[in-house]
Amino acid sequence: MGAPEGEAEVVLDVNSLLFGRTVRGIIEGDSIADVFIPQLIELYRQGRFLFDMLISFYDLADINQAAADSESGKVIKPVLRMPAL
Repeated sequence: MGAPEGEAEVVLDVNSLLFGRTVRGIIEGDSIADVFIPQLIELYRQGRFLFDMLISFYDLADINQAAADSESGKVIKPVLRMPAL
């Protein structure tokens, strides 16, 4: 997941394309949210989509740490918590 810098090249074993497999580029999920989100929720309920392992929470005051952890790969999806008003 993610987008490489510059003009990145992809190398793959052509045998991985056998039996009808394809390689496809997508932007921002390329899905229909009304269909995809309920499917993800159902997978989560079944224990087959471990969403909790993908996110880490940070207080807004720790925004720089959240960015650093994301850039280093320590965190997949940092989620900022806004202070209560």
